[in-house]
Amino acid sequence: MRRRALASAAALLGTALIASCTSDAPPAKPAGAAGAGASDSAGTGAQSKFFQQAEYERQLALAKQTPQGPADKPWEQMLSPRLTGTTQYKKQGQGIHLCFSNAGVFNPWRQVGLKNMRAEVGLHKEITKFTVLDAQGKDDKQISDIQELAGRDCDALIVSPNTTATLTPAVKQACAKLPVIVFDRGVETDCAVTFINPIGGYGYGAVAAGFLVEKVKPKGKILALRISPGVDVLETRWSAAKVAFDKSELDVVDVKFTDGDPAKTKSIVTDALTRHGDIDGVWMDSGATAVAAVEAFEDAGKDVPPITGEDQQDFLQAWKEKKLTAIAPTYPTFQWRTPVIAALRILAGQQVPKEWKLPQPTVTQDTLEQYLKPGMPPLHYAMCGCEKLPGFPEAWGGKK
Repeated sequence: MRRRALASAAALLGTALIASCTSDAPPAKPAGAAGAGASDSAGTGAQSKFFQQAEYERQLALAKQTPQGPADKPWEQMLSPRLTGTTQYKKQGQGIHLCFSNAGVFNPWRQVGLKNMRAEVGLHKEITKFTVLDAQGKDDKQISDIQELAGRDCDALIVSPNTTATLTPAVKQACAKLPVIVFDRGVETDCAVTFINPIGGYGYGAVAAGFLVEKVKPKGKILALRISPGVDVLETRWSAAKVAFDKSELDVVDVKFTDGDPAKTKSIVTDALTRHGDIDGVWMDSGATAVAAVEAFEDAGKDVPPITGEDQQDFLQAWKEKKLTAIAPTYPTFQWRTPVIAALRILAGQQVPKEWKLPQPTVTQDTLEQYLKPGMPPLHYAMCGCEKLPGFPEAWGGKK
């Protein structure tokens, strides 16, 4: 029963995750088709058309830096910030009306994030009104939402765009009327006062691949599991992994798409074991179906090899209970707190980074106990930075 419940929940997450992926690459780069490396065949193939060497190198360099800011508040930290002045936006008078145009809450990652944002707003008494419009994953609705909010009495507007190019004109129009903070997903304009997001997909993919290069013996067989081709953040995750694997002595025997479906994931792993005899490591561009991959090895009577996942509670729990050799790169949901903090600084006339790059922590064996939270639902994201917020854990679906 537990496996079926987790599989059902993971399937929902995996399907929704495709729509929730963010834009890591600079907007000037045109979107291309999925790279040959994404094909369902042995070897890593050609590099993705999404790959940008300069951005790849920048993200890997950022991952090595020590962020500025409070050590216990990663959502306030900054990596290589280039500060910009905001005195022109300083608000006169009492009370702040903060507005938010959200792409949607169509998956658990975004649901956890919005809870974080609402809780952060609750910490600041100067915010007397908080208006949220949900675009439900629809570009046309979000364009209308942004236009509506820009025409209200909002003091600042936070935007998490549903898509990059289509939402750009609406964001540009809003920038002409009030200070705009863009986060999570980018747009093809730098008119926002600040753009907030973590290090990015290259950093994620490199961490996961580097772990396998370290843990798997030379000539070991690697199974790469991806969700879907043509999604920029997933392409950059795979691009970084491809670079690491191509430099290593590991043998990538299959690159397969799971569609975020636990049943398909189990079938792919079972087939790979049948054809290759053994699989010595599993790389994933997202951890949504990591538990399903683990169960496939167990069903086949095989030891689970080194595997990469994500900071979902179901995977962290399986990691601990089954004593896996694992790692969990993250796209932390604590980033949903940062736009509120940025908005308040802007309205106080304080400097903020033009591009606010947040740290992107990784769950390791040494930190597993820190992020595994008893009583939290299976699809809760551990890197929420929400543990000290009012209402935790009940407001996030957990139990004390």
